[in-house]
Amino acid sequence: MKSLILAGAAALALSTPALADIAVHDAYARSAMASAKTGAAFMVIENTGDSDDRLVSATSDAAMKVELHTHVADGNGVMKMMEVEEGFVIPANGQHALARGGDHVMFMGLTGPFVQDETVTVTLTFENAGEMVVEIPVDLERQPMHGAGHSGHGGMNKMSN
Repeated sequence: MKSLILAGAAALALSTPALADIAVHDAYARSAMASAKTGAAFMVIENTGDSDDRLVSATSDAAMKVELHTHVADGNGVMKMMEVEEGFVIPANGQHALARGGDHVMFMGLTGPFVQDETVTVTLTFENAGEMVVEIPVDLERQPMHGAGHSGHGGMNKMSN
């Protein structure tokens, strides 16, 4: 019986090492106004592991539909948002910024307004690390950063199942 318990513990330990490799920094969500039907979340996702991972999807009860989006310039130089079906690579020992004007999590058909200082629960799904739940604070007052796309301030939020 003891060997079964040890084998189960070892299998569990081996099946979840990627969870500790992914962390979220400086996350926030926003919408344009209280009556908005859409919103977005921004964050820096860090991968401290030795192999690339990929954010492949996001879900939330805060919206009827959640997609991974980016901005691209059309032939006339007009920026348009579009879904990124293949997701975003989070490089080994690196990070990927989801920032205003670039890659982001898009909420469509909000089920309620985004309220300053409340949180939005989002499940991020990674190719290797699996599903992870993140509580993202709503910050309707934050101004977009120029240059790097994120402030680099604030604490680090470890994601959990």
